[in-house]
Amino acid sequence: MGFTALVIGAILAFGLLSAWQWSRAQERQSERIALAEAVAAQPVALPGPEGLLAAQSWQSFTATGSYRPGSQTLARLRYLDGTNGFWALGALDLLDGRTIWVSRGWLPATGPATVAPPSPPLPTGRVTIVGSWLPFEESAADRQQGMPAGMVAALAPGPLSVATAVDSTIPGFLQATQVDDPGLRPVPAPEVDEGRNISYAVQWLIFAAVALVGWWSFLRREAQSPETSEIGTEPALSHPPI
Repeated sequence: MGFTALVIGAILAFGLLSAWQWSRAQERQSERIALAEAVAAQPVALPGPEGLLAAQSWQSFTATGSYRPGSQTLARLRYLDGTNGFWALGALDLLDGRTIWVSRGWLPATGPATVAPPSPPLPTGRVTIVGSWLPFEESAADRQQGMPAGMVAALAPGPLSVATAVDSTIPGFLQATQVDDPGLRPVPAPEVDEGRNISYAVQWLIFAAVALVGWWSFLRREAQSPETSEIGTEPALSHPPI
């Protein structure tokens, strides 16, 4: 009875874990569809504050303005195709007076992550950027400690302001989809795949089936064992001779 209770508990746990993985797969599928729709949509002009608050990550926008001189900086530890590198950043002063950070593209590292490689200079004059909207990253103060000038560990207002003395008035940045220099590579949207969660959901169901088969085999073996068959059998009474 104790073993049966243990097996039932294990099957219930496996079933709950399978259901949780299946729900995560559905969530990731929704994320993948939303991401694909955002990337495929035609870019529109960068909206105002209320529009940006409702904007979806990787939604395409256009922004026109001029890069602020001296705002060039690099975000380190940015991997592309398994290679470490940097994102080249610049602060774009928009025509409406706002300022937005733009990740112009990716360039490979040529040494340690704290050594800045030569990066293409910021374009001069008025430019129009086509990019994907992304919210700022979270940043811890200790991550920025020890960073050389012109380099940040996270794309966040604090580190960017410290590194370049530029305060953005927009709570996010644009990841350029059309690079402005041949030395830079565009950063693709991340891949969202629900296949792993579906695989885990099936695995938990298989574990539940194995537990059920093991329980059934154990009971059959116990029922067929000689010791079990003799339980409850009383020896025949021997009567004394008359």
